[in-house]
Amino acid sequence: MLLGDTLAPLSLRLPDAGVHLTHLSMPVTIRSRLLLLVLSVVLPGMLGVAWLIGSTYEAERDAHNRTLRDTARALSMLVDSELARRATIAHVLSQSPELDGAIALEPERRQAFEQQARRTMQGLDGWVELHAPGRVLLSTRLPQGSRGDTSGPATLRASALMLPLQPLARAAGDPSPSDELYAAWVEPVRRNGELLYNIVVTVRPSELQRIVQAQANPGWIGTVMDSAGRVVARQPGGAAFTGRAVGPQLRERMANAREGLFQLTSLDGSPTVGYFSTSPLGWSYVSAMPREAFAGRMPAEVLRVVVGALTLTALAVAGAMWVARRIEQPIRALKTAAQDLQAGRQVQTRPTGIAECDEVAEALASAGRTMAGARSELERSVAQAVDRTRLVEQRGAQSQRVEALGRLTGGVAHEFNNLLGIISNSMHLMRRHAAADELQAPLAATQRAVDKGSQLTQHLLRFSGRRPGMRMQTVLLGRYLPEVQELLRSVLGRRIDIRVQVAPSIHAVRVDASELDLALVNLALNAHDAMPNGGELCLRAGNATADDLEGLALPPGDYVVVTVSDDGIGMDEELAGHAFEPFFTTKPVGQGSGLGLCQVYGFATQAGGTARLSSTPSIGTTVSLLLPVAGAGGDDRPEAFAPPSPQGLAGATVLLVEDDESLGDVTAALLMAHGARVIRAAHAEAALRLLDAGAAIDIVLSDIVMPGSMDGVALARRLREQRQGLPVVLITGFSNTAMSDGEFPVLRKPCPPDELLAALQASIAIARSASPPQRAR
Repeated sequence: MLLGDTLAPLSLRLPDAGVHLTHLSMPVTIRSRLLLLVLSVVLPGMLGVAWLIGSTYEAERDAHNRTLRDTARALSMLVDSELARRATIAHVLSQSPELDGAIALEPERRQAFEQQARRTMQGLDGWVELHAPGRVLLSTRLPQGSRGDTSGPATLRASALMLPLQPLARAAGDPSPSDELYAAWVEPVRRNGELLYNIVVTVRPSELQRIVQAQANPGWIGTVMDSAGRVVARQPGGAAFTGRAVGPQLRERMANAREGLFQLTSLDGSPTVGYFSTSPLGWSYVSAMPREAFAGRMPAEVLRVVVGALTLTALAVAGAMWVARRIEQPIRALKTAAQDLQAGRQVQTRPTGIAECDEVAEALASAGRTMAGARSELERSVAQAVDRTRLVEQRGAQSQRVEALGRLTGGVAHEFNNLLGIISNSMHLMRRHAAADELQAPLAATQRAVDKGSQLTQHLLRFSGRRPGMRMQTVLLGRYLPEVQELLRSVLGRRIDIRVQVAPSIHAVRVDASELDLALVNLALNAHDAMPNGGELCLRAGNATADDLEGLALPPGDYVVVTVSDDGIGMDEELAGHAFEPFFTTKPVGQGSGLGLCQVYGFATQAGGTARLSSTPSIGTTVSLLLPVAGAGGDDRPEAFAPPSPQGLAGATVLLVEDDESLGDVTAALLMAHGARVIRAAHAEAALRLLDAGAAIDIVLSDIVMPGSMDGVALARRLREQRQGLPVVLITGFSNTAMSDGEFPVLRKPCPPDELLAALQASIAIARSASPPQRAR
């Protein structure tokens, strides 16, 4: 039984010649490279051999593990079968009619039961005892006819929790030491629910010893233990180990599991690996083998493979060193040639015996012959680069001045529009004066001056980028993009294929079609330069998803995404981050202005969307235009108003929101001259406070561009949410389409008084027809 515990390469640089062969952090010789090459080829094979050895050992261990488990289970089945025979005998005897009646058996009934018990035990090396409380009534171990009434430790098995298979016990009064230990199966005898006797059928260790000897493998250990952890039978050793208790470590292991593998030191001091299995009756069965036999031995075939692999590695290393020595001499010759090239001397070529080295030496000689001419050419190129740099600097300074001038003219045009509005409204008031007939000629001249000034401000705003003259149209991309394909083909040429994909359910967009044409042409030109050897340009369009809009600060609403992709040279992340900047270009000096992508971005933002660019070197570039969807019922024509009636505003209260005080005074006077009551506000916040205070308002006339956090469009939208029936008319010097997109009537500064009055009257009439007459309070 078991008692022990359980389980850099070469670097060459020519500074003067500008030739760089290879540069790494640490130099590595050719010999080392060849050795690394050999090892890289041989080591996988060695790893395969190691895997083979490990797999062999693992397979052998698994086989031993399965054999130990199967042997322990087989031993358990055989011993349990032998014990089951005792259990059957005990059960049959417990049903004997001779045991019916009183506890004190009559001699005849005792003799009949004893004969029956001896017959059942024929061929078995054990005996039967009949126990009564405090005594043994009979025992077939004694000669037949012997008096069986003896006092002793006999007790009745009254508890159902007691195991019927008892551990080893010593036979009282037996002089034979070999048979003094035995195990017994105890069967209670009950009559009418009362416990009368215990029938004890014994089994000697020698019977189980024969089973263990027949089952155990040669050199292995087979053991049967009772429920108390003592050896009942063992091979080898036999009776010498019977009755010995196993160690506490193994008992603890068996107490925590029904079966399992373990590593221990056996009772005879040998390191072993074993497997135990405990039966439901509480007895355990162990099969064990020497630990070194369990670990396995290397098969002869595997040993030969290992020796062959080591021999092959040694030969490969020796061959690599011999080849390295043969290569080093041509490499040194190349080093000498490179030094001559660096010093400006003529490179002498000599055959080295290696074709590649001879080709490199010839290339070095050719480089030496052309370097003198290359130096002069380099000097001329540097001079030209300096000239181009100066030209670019001048152009950049000019572009910055133009941009600054554009911002200045935009501000001037805005203020000039306000002045023209004051003049136009004042003329209207003067014409209503009694002496207006005498001033018709000066007033007409003044009106013509106002009209010319208005045209001038439109040109100034267009130059500044505010583009009041943008012609917004509703564009159906499903029809537009296939048609623009021919325009792009004329830009790209025949070496670049064009592919157009438009989603069937794509929405229409409202943009300036000419600006969209220009943006696509600019993107096509960039793609043409990025694919000098030809390629494919893919033009796709579809409705934008939530992923397309993620991370973009765009107004709420639906958008369309138009992508232009090429498979050209691409650019790194740092360059892509500057792509939309004005005058930024990756093209050589003098070949690009850097304004193409700037126009694309300006077009997208002016249309109410944005543009994005993603690029990967050697893969290509994709530019995405996100454009807002056109509103339902959009019209490309400006809104027309009916001529004002003489008393169209009589009695109406107008909230005038204008930050220019002079223009506000004249406009208020104009409205009051036509019978309106005017309430003034300098900005949107002040207007909201007036409305919240309960001011009675019939219509709101608001400038769009105002100081503060809210412009005129935002004010109009807030009023539409809070007071749906209150009409709002907007007025601005900038693009009415871009700013309100048809949500509200928008007048252009300077607005003729008749047009202003007509717009106010029309808005009030529409509001009153849509709902009962009421005022905002």
